Amino acid sequence: MPAPGPDPLDRPDPLDRSGPRGRPDPLDPAGRPHRPHRPGRSLGATHPTVLALGGYALTRVIGLAVLAIVATATGKDGLHRLKGRWDSVWYVRIAENGYGYETTLANGNVHSDLAFFPLFPALERGLSAVLPLDAATAGLVLSWTAGLVAAWGIHKCGEHAFGARAGVLLAVLWGVYPTAFVQSMAYTETLFTALAAWSLYAVLRGRWILAGLLCAAAGLTRPTAAALIAALGITALVLLVRDRRLPWRTVLGVLIAPLGWLGYIVYVGVRRGSATAYFDVQAAWGNSIDGGVALARFIAGLPWPAALGLCAALALLGWLVALCVRQGQPLPLLVYTIGVVFVSLVGAAYFGSRPRLMMPAFGLLLPPAVALARLRTRTVLPVLAGLAVASAVYGAFTLLGSGPP
Repeated sequence: MPAPGPDPLDRPDPLDRSGPRGRPDPLDPAGRPHRPHRPGRSLGATHPTVLALGGYALTRVIGLAVLAIVATATGKDGLHRLKGRWDSVWYVRIAENGYGYETTLANGNVHSDLAFFPLFPALERGLSAVLPLDAATAGLVLSWTAGLVAAWGIHKCGEHAFGARAGVLLAVLWGVYPTAFVQSMAYTETLFTALAAWSLYAVLRGRWILAGLLCAAAGLTRPTAAALIAALGITALVLLVRDRRLPWRTVLGVLIAPLGWLGYIVYVGVRRGSATAYFDVQAAWGNSIDGGVALARFIAGLPWPAALGLCAALALLGWLVALCVRQGQPLPLLVYTIGVVFVSLVGAAYFGSRPRLMMPAFGLLLPPAVALARLRTRTVLPVLAGLAVASAVYGAFTLLGSGPP
């Protein structure tokens, strides 16, 4: 078998000006020496990217198989739950008819399709135009394909930071995330995570213009792109403070990064004739930013055992974030991860959606990925298998339930 070709993003860091014995990491605000990759135990003859994508794909196959089994046993349509309910319906309607649909709820709230960013439905429309697929099926194909691209980018980020074995395990762990069933739905999570992961990897390799373009595309996909924009901006600011200069490519990349997100905000504002129109639309959906007040009220309204359990889950989340900081993750990845978690917690959104909203923060999985990388394969495989089955069972019963994910 011929050796794999060079990674198109893997080129010398343009900010590396030190000697061969090690260099300050330009993305580390402390200027600590860059750690060499530690691949851990041998991955064998199989290329790490093949292992990462194969392992991730297997987790999704397990999820779909369990969904099919449970759906058959309960007499429900599992495929319909993947592409024909909740947000998927809104994306299909935009793909087929463009923006302009509104529905009024019994309480008087008006839900507008302007709450949904345009890239995913635009790709659904394009794919259904060139293939014999309806828009809903096109969305499913798009989501599944983007999931593989996301796993590849996640693997590359993990490999860059902590070695090939950690990168493989990071991609597989993302596939067994508790709400990973959403990765098999016609939702935007996989597309956004793919764009975010490759944008972050481009920054890590010094490809700032490419990073900005990918970030702009992410900004046309989900509002969570604000965390990715912040990651690029803060990283560039750290470089400016440290080096007292910024290459023009870095400046251009940072300027390009917010254009997608800002462009859609402006579009909604012009369409509605109000500078705050997009935020008003989101508020009508109950998605206003309240600093975590809604979350606190939700916890306070629970029976005490449930409230205690939820507080323990939030404490675990905080511990994971602290581990990410202590682990010394690359600055752009760390800022992005914390940003996604922050955005997911400070809004007044439906509580059940918050774990899904945090799923693109794959940096949270780096501490367990590195810990697993130190173990033998015969120990790791049963752990991953158990997590895959647990995630699949949880996903099947959630999808076949009454509420949205």
